[in-house]
Amino acid sequence: MQTRNTYGVPATSHYSYSEVKGEDYDAILVPGGWAPDKIRRFPEVLSLIKHMEENKKPIGQICHAGWVLISAKVLEGKKVTSTPGIKDDMENAGANWYDEPVIVDGHLVSSRRPPDLPDYLRELIKVIESQ
Repeated sequence: MQTRNTYGVPATSHYSYSEVKGEDYDAILVPGGWAPDKIRRFPEVLSLIKHMEENKKPIGQICHAGWVLISAKVLEGKKVTSTPGIKDDMENAGANWYDEPVIVDGHLVSSRRPPDLPDYLRELIKVIESQ
């Protein structure tokens, strides 16, 4: 399926959410921006996140991606960061929120925004390599 993002950048999807199975993947990176507000509405996405959490597989989340983890109900007691605009949402879901470039809590790696990408990706790679 061919689609375009908010800025008109084309992307091709090779799989639908219903075709993606957690056991086929070693990690997941949840996108930021406004996409999480839409993808959190798909039960298949929430099941995938829950599978990754239950199996302690690396989960990366940046910016507004925390909305997906909130909807999947996997943040209780977790140390996280995100874009400050969803801090209250994260805390209301039971997370402990910090205003840091990147937070690693076990297999969960979270970051705030694009300027934090170098730190975020460095830590996410470490977590993936440790699996």
